[in-house]
Amino acid sequence: MAKILVIKSSILGSYSSSGLLIDELLAESAKQDSSQTVLLRDLGAQPLAQLDAEILGAFGGAAELNERQQAAVTLSNDLVAEIQSADRIIIGVPMYNFGIPTQLKTWLDYICRAGVTFRYTEQGPEGLLANKPVLLVTATGGMHRNTATDLALAHVKTVLGFVGLADQHVAYAEGLGMGDEARQKGLDAARVDAREFLAA
Repeated sequence: MAKILVIKSSILGSYSSSGLLIDELLAESAKQDSSQTVLLRDLGAQPLAQLDAEILGAFGGAAELNERQQAAVTLSNDLVAEIQSADRIIIGVPMYNFGIPTQLKTWLDYICRAGVTFRYTEQGPEGLLANKPVLLVTATGGMHRNTATDLALAHVKTVLGFVGLADQHVAYAEGLGMGDEARQKGLDAARVDAREFLAA
């Protein structure tokens, strides 16, 4: 029985292109494995409290934690545990103004914990999470793949690799804001990428 962790980050709800592709992929995956379990975190619908100095201090190992700090550490531990227990991970990565949604950035902030998900050694940083397949479902209004403006995807790939999740795959839907024909072409290309992830 496969366990899949799904992270949605779009703020567009049912109008989300990355969300649409993820839902299609889960439906297809369920046909292949009816016993699979899915844990969904919709960060757009239920955003996490943004990182601030108080929460950062808690993650840094402050000796005494107040109630808010303790809650943040508990949540962070839960988010890391969700990653550790999953067999596969699917993350929605829409591009907003060349970057990732603040909701997704906050999730990344909560899973980057020195001594928990990464550490520094004499040879440099070392990710502490067990590697497993991760699919990044990327949606952009323009054409950015493999260009200098492909910043959202680069950000997420870098952070995940930093904590040990290097087995990364991409389902890339681009040109979604460039007319109906371009949108359909972009979605279809991402569907091909997603099917390859399922087949792997």
